Amino acid sequence: QVQLVESGGGLVQPGGSLRLSCAASGSIFTYNTMGWYRQAPGKQRELVARATRGGTTTYVDFVKGRFTISRDNAKNTVYLQMNSLKPEDTAVYYCNLRWYGDNEYWGQGTQVTVSS
Repeated sequence: QVQLVESGGGLVQPGGSLRLSCAASGSIFTYNTMGWYRQAPGKQRELVARATRGGTTTYVDFVKGRFTISRDNAKNTVYLQMNSLKPEDTAVYYCNLRWYGDNEYWGQGTQVTVSS
């Protein structure tokens, strides 16, 4: 059984920063991809960024230059450094872990609110 535990969300003013963390535990296939998605009220869940174990990263356009995803493979942990936050970044952020086949797991979500 795989578990993902997220932390680091909260309330921040526009222009501020937050760092999200997600630690995975359980039976995890070595060659996996870890990522972050988000879901704002009334909207569909969307990809924010993802990173393979080998270090290949993908970002969606609206976070490029502001967010940075990184991994600590020894700890099965993925991070999302979020800078220059905007009110439109307000959402529940979900950690995602997946590997070949239909092996996909989600964290419980952490709220990020950007407001003055």
